[in-house]
Amino acid sequence: MPEPARPRLTRDAVLARALERADAGGLDALTMRALAAELGVVPMALYKHVANKEELIDGMVDLVWAEVEPPAIGAPGVPWRPALRARAVSLRNALRRHPWAVGLMESRMRPGPANLAAHNAMMGCLREAGFSFRATVHATSVLDAYVYGFALQEKTLPFDTPEESGRAAAEKEQSVPPELALAFPYLLEVVAELARAGYDYDEEFATGLDLVLDSVERLEP
Repeated sequence: MPEPARPRLTRDAVLARALERADAGGLDALTMRALAAELGVVPMALYKHVANKEELIDGMVDLVWAEVEPPAIGAPGVPWRPALRARAVSLRNALRRHPWAVGLMESRMRPGPANLAAHNAMMGCLREAGFSFRATVHATSVLDAYVYGFALQEKTLPFDTPEESGRAAAEKEQSVPPELALAFPYLLEVVAELARAGYDYDEEFATGLDLVLDSVERLEP
């Protein structure tokens, strides 16, 4: 019997599989040859849909942007603060699902449609709320810097849950030499508190986000 025909390869299929591969193993695991093998095609077939790996990454980053909830522009009865809070939480969650994208969200020289729409919505939300152009730029910059910085910390710290951080801190607390504890009492206090209560990413992110939004509110006309 003849083999069933393979589904026709599309740009969307290439980007979706590349996203899955990067999520599983990071960008280092994403090569055009390995991607082609997973899709059951020769590497040259991919170049009908993406010119090179940089264009592939551009498309993948745009898929991540498509997952970010944009704030409504000029929506009646929707204040800017909850809209931007929801957008910040959504951006952080997207980066948690796709940690390889940390550091790439603002670096692409050929932003895709989802990228452009997300940034336009961010600016539009603040401008329609009455913020000046310069205040809007300041607010956008500080909010994004906070989310990206937190996402980088979350990606690199060697624990995922408060329980894991508590166990790590307890082990460290037991091994601190007395002379070190005397020299750095406030750092030892941090270790002791983490051993007791752990470090909760969600709680820390929410607290920091409120501090940033409080500062943005000072720019409000």
